[in-house]
Amino acid sequence: MPTEPERPVGKLFVLDTNVILHDYNCIQNFEENDVVIPITVLEELDRFKRGNQDINFQAREFLRRLDKLTGDILSDAGVALGPGMGAIRVVLTGPLDEALKVAFSQDTPDHRILNAGISLQKKEPHRSVILVSKDTNLRMKAKALGMPAQDYTSDKVESVDKLYSGKRTFEGIPSEVIDSFYTDGEAAREQLALVDHPLANENFVLRNGSKSALATYRSTSDSFARVEKLQAYQISPRNAEQAFALAALTNDDIKLVTLAGKAGTGKTLLALAAALECRSKYRQILLARPVVPLGNQDLGFLPGDSDAKLTPYMQPLFDNLTVIRHQFGEHDIGAKRIQDMLDSEKLMITPLAYIRGRSLQRVFFIVDEAQNLTPHEIKTIITRAGEGTKIVFTGDIHQIDQPYLDALSNGLSYLTSRMVGQSLYAHVTLEKGERSVLAEMASNLL
Repeated sequence: MPTEPERPVGKLFVLDTNVILHDYNCIQNFEENDVVIPITVLEELDRFKRGNQDINFQAREFLRRLDKLTGDILSDAGVALGPGMGAIRVVLTGPLDEALKVAFSQDTPDHRILNAGISLQKKEPHRSVILVSKDTNLRMKAKALGMPAQDYTSDKVESVDKLYSGKRTFEGIPSEVIDSFYTDGEAAREQLALVDHPLANENFVLRNGSKSALATYRSTSDSFARVEKLQAYQISPRNAEQAFALAALTNDDIKLVTLAGKAGTGKTLLALAAALECRSKYRQILLARPVVPLGNQDLGFLPGDSDAKLTPYMQPLFDNLTVIRHQFGEHDIGAKRIQDMLDSEKLMITPLAYIRGRSLQRVFFIVDEAQNLTPHEIKTIITRAGEGTKIVFTGDIHQIDQPYLDALSNGLSYLTSRMVGQSLYAHVTLEKGERSVLAEMASNLL
């Protein structure tokens, strides 16, 4: 008696286009399960393969990888992705399912992707078919039609509440230990038994009644060093977190810094002030930020040439520079030096897209609004760092403008979670707004 052919195991994951544009390597992250690419997704990727934005790079890389696979990728079995992994296949979609025709009046790419999933559900009822999309609305549509749907979570952090803050507070520190920070500037690890498992460049507020000290852990010497509230280009820290931030920003041994916090906490201002303070150690100071989410679509609605179109997006960086200038008199050498640096391009404010393809040697590089970057974009930026370069990312993970990113999946959260404990890295979460009493009230209450 002939044996029945063995049925495939594992789930069928149907990928939306935005998952591939987020991470071209996504097909390697589904373990033993099979991956399905609707033909509509390939059509959409074709529209994205030209250009210099990150999504264009992701589209090109994915299509290249797909092209290198050998075998019948249109067959039901697909092509194996590797040992211990499932297979990948491309599916053609026919006419829209009746359920889709009833529910939606238009034939759109999203609906054709849904149609591919529904067709697979009917064709392979013994397997679980799951739509993977970063589009919340498409996931809701799928669920309404009885198809399980989920976000792509391979590069998401576990929880916002568990994100590394870069600071801990300890009460009950012996008075003599706190005194030693003011006399010797440091304390040995064994003197602070209360501090458990300190991480490289982690910051501490140490207290005993009215006595307190700010300290940071130096992993190379296994000791704690006092953090002083020092000025940087006439900008003084107004709270402990700002003091920690300036200490990390001006420390030559720390090559990568992330500053997170709500609007008005001083992230960009502190980074720029520190860069100006350390200007002699660097060939150039670069300030960059993403122009708009998902490329430069909005630029066409603004008058003028490219520089004129970009000016409104760069204005917040110029505003911070103006705040620093106002710390000096009109004819003071400090204010004149800033203008000279701008004129000579030793200090440049530029859109982030203009940095692509460059190798950064001895540059103090500040990337503002980093919460609007993907993990891949963050990696691309850091890997451009040459000898003597320092990179600073600033942002607020609760103010994301990119439609397919959130507090858990954005590049700033991803970077913070991955770099914790590295000796070249420091992170500070700024908590108190210092822009004005009104701004702080609005940030907390509205």
